[in-house]
Amino acid sequence: SSEVLEAIENVIQDVLKSLAQKKAPVLTLANRSDWRNIEFKDSVGLQMMPHCTTKQIRSDCPRSAPKFALMLKILSMIYKMVQSNTYATKRDIYYSDTLLFGSQSVVDNIINDISCMLKIPRRSLHILSTTKGFVAGNLSYTEEDGTKVNCTCGATVFTVPSNVQGIKNLISHAKFMLIVEKDATFQRLLDDDFCNKLSPCIMITGRGIPDLNTRLLVRKLWDSFKIPIFTLMDADPHGVEIMCVYKYGSVSMSFEAHHLTVPSIKWLGLLPSDLERLNIRKDILIPFTKQDQNKLASIQKRPYIACQPMWKKELEIMAASKLKAEIQVLTSLSSDYLSRVYLPNKLQFGGWL
Repeated sequence: SSEVLEAIENVIQDVLKSLAQKKAPVLTLANRSDWRNIEFKDSVGLQMMPHCTTKQIRSDCPRSAPKFALMLKILSMIYKMVQSNTYATKRDIYYSDTLLFGSQSVVDNIINDISCMLKIPRRSLHILSTTKGFVAGNLSYTEEDGTKVNCTCGATVFTVPSNVQGIKNLISHAKFMLIVEKDATFQRLLDDDFCNKLSPCIMITGRGIPDLNTRLLVRKLWDSFKIPIFTLMDADPHGVEIMCVYKYGSVSMSFEAHHLTVPSIKWLGLLPSDLERLNIRKDILIPFTKQDQNKLASIQKRPYIACQPMWKKELEIMAASKLKAEIQVLTSLSSDYLSRVYLPNKLQFGGWL
């Protein structure tokens, strides 16, 4: 915490120095959204380069002055929280002055900018993100406040903890971990008792694009148990994008890649080639939209696809067919095909990439 306080004091000191010299203060931070500042490293995923282009938030420019003011406001809130050892969620910060901030996304963006500017992970700034992910299966742990959580009992679902760094005493006999893209598929597998049927496993869903806590938990479980991690996604560009976020990280959070990515994650399904192999009827597949085509084209150009020839092939199959499929298409074969046939066969015979 002294490191956080010192980093904030240095920023404020620079602001005061500029004012004393009758200069307009500026805040300088790495340009997070620029692919040119990102390098791909096999062992980490997408990470920010040490020497990258920066952008300035100026106090004397009408376009950036409001952002400059809001950054100082949130810096002062973080400073107080670190001093008093209290925590707040991003929502708490927004609701402390909705008129001032205008929208939740403004707050979220500024917090990521501050984290990047100070080079300090967000959780060390005493800001918790609200969690939307779920975890179930063969896992128990103790939360920071001493609450014991046992996910192992039956079809119980637990929300991913809001302070993943604080959990301890992690125990699991799981043989693998399954990341499921969607809540509906996750619930279906739970109802079918998938976590215990084949061999004990841990199931996690970020319910779409994963939030920070879900990604932190996947990474923590990987560090703790070093068990294989598989993903179960829709066979569409959006599903592939989500899987890449878990495996390689995202451009906007590349400055935190070391805590968030798990490059050993495997793509278990639904593979575009599975649709042909299983003779899924063409009439129940969904035609690509223009947006799907653009998203797929952009994924195919990314640096990590070049080192994944099998993935490249699957994306080419998808691009050629211009058709996408949700995991639910497997119910056209039989209502429990996913948990009874598809997943057991894949896991047993190594049907992942």
